[in-house]
This record gives sequence, C-alpha cells and structure tokens, in this order.
Amino acid sequence: MTSPADVPHLTPNQINALVVLMVEARRLTNVELKELAGFTLTGKDNTKLVDLGLVDTDRTHRPFAHELTDEGWRVARQLHSSAPPKQGGSTTRSLFVVLSNLHRSLDRLRVSHGDFFKQTGAPALAASEPRHEAPTPAAVTPVPAAEVEALVRSAYRDLATAPGAWVGLADVREQLADTDRDALDAALRAMVGREDVRIIPVANTKSLTARDRAAAVRIGNEDNHALAIGPA
Repeated sequence: MTSPADVPHLTPNQINALVVLMVEARRLTNVELKELAGFTLTGKDNTKLVDLGLVDTDRTHRPFAHELTDEGWRVARQLHSSAPPKQGGSTTRSLFVVLSNLHRSLDRLRVSHGDFFKQTGAPALAASEPRHEAPTPAAVTPVPAAEVEALVRSAYRDLATAPGAWVGLADVREQLADTDRDALDAALRAMVGREDVRIIPVANTKSLTARDRAAAVRIGNEDNHALAIGPA
C-alpha cells in the first residue's frame, strides 16, 4: 500500500495524473488528458502508477484510457498530507496548497472527495432553454439525538454476535434505512465519546466493498467503517 510518505517519490506528472483523474472522477483517455491538462499518461509514468496499484489502464485499444483504483483514490485524497516532490517546482507546490485547502473545506462540510467530484451526467442547459425552479423540499422534522442513538444501540444488539463484537456500519445503516443519514452520522459521532462505544476505520482498505465505503462515517480526518458497543 502506498502511503503519503511515498508521494515525494512520485514525479510531478504522476501526481498531476492522480489529481486530474480524481477531479474528473471518470475514465479518461490520453486524448482527453491532453485536452484537459496538457499531458498524457504514458511510458514510465503510466507503468509506475499501474504497478503501485493506483491507476487502472485499459490498453485493449488506442488511445489508452486510465481510471483511479480504490487505492488511487485513497492516495489522491491524502496528497495534501505529504510533502510535494522537490523537482515539481512552484506549480506542483501550488497544487498541494490547493489540495490542502480543498481537504479542509470538504472535511468541514462533511463531504467526501468522491461525492464532491462525482459526475452527475446531467446535460448542461443551453442559454435558450427554459430554466425551472426546483421544487422546495418538504420540511423534515429533526429526530432527537437520544432517539437516534437508541436506534443505533438497538440495531447493534440485533447484529452483534456478542457485546463488544465488531459490526460493519453498512449493516447498521441497512437496519436503519429509514433514519435520516445526517442524523445518524451525528449520532455516531456523538457516541464516540461514550465509554462503551468504539468506532474505527478498517485497516485493510483492500477488504472494503463499495457498500462499506458508502456507509463510512467521517470522524476527524478518517472514514470509519466498524462499530462495537460494550466491553472490548
């Protein structure tokens, strides 16, 4: 697994490729990379990123197409926490400043990089097309935090094999599918302060499924995936 400490050993072009693939959040051909960012991902740069498991490259047809792997997303999200490569110069250093501020803002908004950058697929309106106001959403009655915590504890008792056993947050969310996501996240964050509650990230990120990642709760600067209530 690549860590932030490895980033200085990546070339500026490799780092640029990770960032562009992250912000576009889709598979890009070398032609598209050239049009968007002025470079292509070929040769040693491409080979290294593929060998590190950060990029998946489709070489079955030309132009080659590239996409971030799950590990590539993880490293791209953590670029801000590493030192930029010395050979990158002011442009690369400026990029790291932008990434650092982006990370801080997303953390404050509690929005993941994937959600922020995901492609919606909605076509842009032409200037001549009528614009319609979106309907005002119905008011949602806030659920008391204590009530949500009680729901979490009840779901945990149903899922856990024993008090203190680890349960995936994906299973908890499935049990509480009718509970507002923001309210549930707020309850989980509050529960971390309880003596009998532990909420942790899964160390082996390669074992995480898309369902696990979608169910994670952001606490501090980490996505957390598992819950235990009771004695360790």
